[in-house]
Amino acid sequence: MSKRGEFVSVRWVLAGILVGLVGGLVLNKTVGVESPQYAVVALGADLFIRLLRMIIVPLIMASLISAAASLDTRYLGRLGSLAFTYYLSTTVLAAALGLVIVNLFDPGIGATLAKSELPKEIAQGQPPTFADLLRNLIPANPIDALARGDMLQIISFSLIVGIALNLMGDSSATVRRFVDEVLEMAMVVVRWVLRLLPVGVALLLMRTLGQAGTDALLPLAKYMGVVLGGLAFHGLVVLPALVWLLGGMPPWRFFAGIAQAMLTALTTSSSAATLPVTMRVVENELEVPPYISRFSIPIGATVNMDGTALYEAVAALFIAQAYGIELTFAQQIVVLFTATLAAIGAAGIPSAGLFTMVIVLQAVNLPIEGIGLILAVDRILDMFRTMVNVEGDAGGAVILKNILGRK
Repeated sequence: MSKRGEFVSVRWVLAGILVGLVGGLVLNKTVGVESPQYAVVALGADLFIRLLRMIIVPLIMASLISAAASLDTRYLGRLGSLAFTYYLSTTVLAAALGLVIVNLFDPGIGATLAKSELPKEIAQGQPPTFADLLRNLIPANPIDALARGDMLQIISFSLIVGIALNLMGDSSATVRRFVDEVLEMAMVVVRWVLRLLPVGVALLLMRTLGQAGTDALLPLAKYMGVVLGGLAFHGLVVLPALVWLLGGMPPWRFFAGIAQAMLTALTTSSSAATLPVTMRVVENELEVPPYISRFSIPIGATVNMDGTALYEAVAALFIAQAYGIELTFAQQIVVLFTATLAAIGAAGIPSAGLFTMVIVLQAVNLPIEGIGLILAVDRILDMFRTMVNVEGDAGGAVILKNILGRK
């Protein structure tokens, strides 16, 4: 049964977004980012994000350990394989859609854009190889992974512990009970934080628009239109169609259930920070059993990045077009699979989006300096691609519930 009383009304969240939009534009046009007013807004936004992130590690660990430990071993392997198949398939679809749209509209041809200075971690650092991404799946030191908040390693460790507790049977009852109590504690804190959601989204939007404003948007309008169009098609057509066909849930019911998670993703630009909200709406609004949501949603928030894969495919071809470099069909296939794998492995890397973009560009010998062409609007686009990432996580949980057919 839906427990709407536990949530702040979506109308209040929408009101917070409206306040953030107006307030951010006013800040940008009047006092600017050097003002005390902007500093106060930025501080408030940082505090809200910290509140969300504070609970992510205990929530993910307890959720995954509890789910893996309590799940019937006959379903554990099937649930994991189905979740991975869904995540990989939709990510490939998103990247392919990005390539199709950018080839249709050619946003980079004839573009004369100012180049931003590359961040130091990109200009001076070495991006990880795919071997590094695979190596990063297993923590050499779980305590270090917890301290750094390395989500891929935390997920791997939690699943291993949960499966071990599952195989131990009744002798693990005390540890499993402790994990369940930690999970309930985390959920209580989540409910507290969600009460601040309208204020948090207002502050986050004010900070973003107060800094970016609208001046940087005009030269990159066509590029932004292609990215946003691709995200809209994937989020409003592809994913809802999959949820309806494979999950048995009509789109209007699906969108009504995940509205709060989508709005939170828009303002936080972080699937991980949105994870507490996503888990609550999936269980309470979409009525997905906890054994599915607590297994699939934390993993999805880390490895299921449809919006990111689409964005990176579009950005790579846009940069090629802007430099007058024509990529062959074979090279575009390389971009497709590189963007897919980089998006899946991005979560455990500092400055993940920038570093994974480097991987995609290097795969087809495009200049890394091209990232400077799109930096000005990356923060705005990040908001919308995160919405699609979170929608994909929720859709996967609904589909898994329908396929497994268990209550």
